Amino acid sequence: MEGNSSDILKQVRKIEIKTRGLSNEIFAGKYHTSFKGRGMAFSEVREYRIGDDVRDIDWNVTARSRTPHIKTYEEERELTLMLLIDVSGSRLFGTADKTKKNLITELAAVLAFSAASNNDMIGCIFFSDKVEKFIPPKKGKKHILLIIRELIEFVPQSNGTNISEALRYFTNIIKKHCTAFLISDFMDTGKDGKANFSDALSIASGKHDIIGIRVYDQREKEIPDVGIIEFTDAESGEKVWFDSSSKRARTIYSRNWEKYEEAVNTVLKKSRVDNIPISTDDDYVAQLIKLFSCR
Repeated sequence: MEGNSSDILKQVRKIEIKTRGLSNEIFAGKYHTSFKGRGMAFSEVREYRIGDDVRDIDWNVTARSRTPHIKTYEEERELTLMLLIDVSGSRLFGTADKTKKNLITELAAVLAFSAASNNDMIGCIFFSDKVEKFIPPKKGKKHILLIIRELIEFVPQSNGTNISEALRYFTNIIKKHCTAFLISDFMDTGKDGKANFSDALSIASGKHDIIGIRVYDQREKEIPDVGIIEFTDAESGEKVWFDSSSKRARTIYSRNWEKYEEAVNTVLKKSRVDNIPISTDDDYVAQLIKLFSCR
C-alpha cells in the first residue's frame, strides 16, 4: 500500500469513513459493555461496616485511628486500549478481495474509533521478530489518524515473527492494567509444532485483559486443484513446488493447518485469552459483534 502523500491521505480518509461509521453505529455500545468497568480505581477510605470484605481493610489507617477502615473502589472512567499489530512478511498474503494487511488495518481502525468514542486512550506496538515501532497511548481523532496512516505505509525492517518479543515489551512498558488486542496470523510455531509464545502470553494476560484476533486467508487453510504451483515463504524467502493435483498432498496440507490452529488455540485457551479467527473474505463486523457479545 505504499505510495505518495496524496495517495496515502486518500487511503487514510477512505478507511476512516468506513471504520468510523461502523464504530459509531455498531460497536460503540458493545465495546462499552465488553470492556468498561473491568478496571477498578481506588476511591477513598471509610470506616469498616459489618459485611465489608476484610481483604479491603487499610491497615495503616486502621492503626493510626485505632478504628477499622477499608479502602473503597470505583470503576475506572477511562481505559487504555493497546493494539499489538503483526507487521511480519506473511501479512502481505491474500487471495480474496483484501490481503491480511488490509484486514488488520481495518480491524485496528474500527477498534481505535470504538475506544475513542468512549474517551479512552489508544496506543500501538508494531512487531515482526522484534518491536518495530511503539506509539504511546493518547486520545483524539488526530492520534487515531496517525495510527491508521502508520498501519498503511509502515515498512518493517524485518519479515519474521516473534510474538513473545512483542508481549514482553508490552508488559514492561505498559504498567497500568489495560485492554489489548493482539492482531496477528500467529504464525510463530517451532519445529515441534508448538506455539513459541506460551510463557510470554501467560505473563502478559496475568497483568492485562488480552484478546486475540487471528487473521488468515482461506488459501492458507486449503488448496484447490490447480496443478503444480510455487510457494514462497514471505518471512524466510524459501521457495517450494507443490502439486495441488495430488489429493494426498492437499490432505497433508490441510492437516498441517489444523495442527497449527490447534497449537495456537491451545496456548490462547491456556492463558485464558478470548480470541476469534477472521478470514480475509469474512464479514469481520459479524465476527467482532460475536466476540463482544461473548464477553
